[in-house]
Amino acid sequence: MSRLLLPAVLLASLPGCATLTEPATQTIFVQAVEGHRPIANVGCLLANDAGRWYVNAPGRVTVSRRAWPLSVDCRKAGEAAGYEVVASRAGAGALWGNVVVSAGVGYIVDRNTGAGHDYPDTITIVMKRLVDAPVAEADPVAAAGTPIY
Repeated sequence: MSRLLLPAVLLASLPGCATLTEPATQTIFVQAVEGHRPIANVGCLLANDAGRWYVNAPGRVTVSRRAWPLSVDCRKAGEAAGYEVVASRAGAGALWGNVVVSAGVGYIVDRNTGAGHDYPDTITIVMKRLVDAPVAEADPVAAAGTPIY
């Protein structure tokens, strides 16, 4: 009897299909830095194949979990901009649980729904100063109207 009980307990302890056990959304903290210093009042648009979300960084936003990357585009009122593509990661427990319990069918379902996948809890965007086009210096000779031969 104990020979049958041990495999049953081990099988039941596996996470299994994340679609059934994990939420479809995740809250992420987004922050922006410039020159190794955090900056505030940065508008960030996050997007994946499930939708788009806006957050004023630093701040938290709830996004849909997906197996596909999350793009993060941040801008600060014409001063600075930053862009990052963040990959999602499949949880190892959910992956092995799906392989063992459902012969891989659960993994396919989880991949399509995004369950069992996580983005990082904190995303830091490195901002770069926007450079204005160089202003052409006035040519003193041309301004005087004197031709140069």
